[in-house]
This record gives sequence, C-alpha cells and structure tokens, in this order.
Amino acid sequence: MANNQRQKRRRPMSEINVVPYIDVMLVLLVIFVITAPLLTQGVKVNLPSAQTKAISTKSETPIIVTVNKAGNYFLNIANDPQESLSPEQLVTRISAELAVAKEENKEKHVLVKGDKDANYGSIVEVMALLQNAGVSEVGLMTQSFVQDVSKRRA
Repeated sequence: MANNQRQKRRRPMSEINVVPYIDVMLVLLVIFVITAPLLTQGVKVNLPSAQTKAISTKSETPIIVTVNKAGNYFLNIANDPQESLSPEQLVTRISAELAVAKEENKEKHVLVKGDKDANYGSIVEVMALLQNAGVSEVGLMTQSFVQDVSKRRA
C-alpha cells in the first residue's frame, strides 16, 4: 500500500497560469478607455491653420485663453474650463496666476486660442484684457501647433 501512494503523487505543474495576467490586462484596458476622453480638455473651437514652427513647450502648462465663435472667453486654468468667463473674471484670474508665478520666480506663458470664425474684435479685446492683466508676451495658437503638442504627448 505504501508503494501505491508513492506512485500516485502528483508531479509539479510546470505551466504558467495566465489568468491573472489577463485580468490585469482587462482592468488596464478599462482604465484607458475611461480616461482617454478625459485627457482632452478645453472648449471645442475651429482653429485656423498656418505653417509655423512649434513653440518649445516646457513642463509647465501655459495659460490658454480660448475665444469661441460666439465671442465667449474660457480659461484652461479656471475651476471649470468649460464655463465662460466675464472679462473681469478673466483679468482677475490671470493677474493672480502671474503674481504667483512671479513670487516663485517662474515664467508663465500665455496663449490665445481663437476660433477662426470668431469676430476679430473678440480676439483683439482678449489681447487688450491680457495686457491689462500684466501679460507682456502673448502667443497665438494655430491648428498645426495643437497637432504638434498632441503628437508630443502621445
């Protein structure tokens, strides 16, 4: 009898169990599917196209003021980037951001993202508001710039 028990012993299993790896892969896939739409932020505008050189972007996110077709103003650093701001709110928020950056000895870049169908006066008004907020240099975003930035993130 003792001899039979020795022969019936199981051999060690030498196969890899892939079920936990599949579970992890599916969880990661779900996370990416959910977070991918959240990575695009801001207001949808139809940017003009231009052949330009890309601006070197630093690790810090620039302040982006968006002007949509209706002439509403949006700010990417606002509490709700999808909510339009009044000119006074825009100036106040940008002035505060510039003051904080100055205290930390950091340079804050400001970009204007205007819809190509927006009234030219709205864009000029934003430029004047930015000047009142203390912005010395303003960059204008075009379609090629947006594509270059999104390529770098990928």
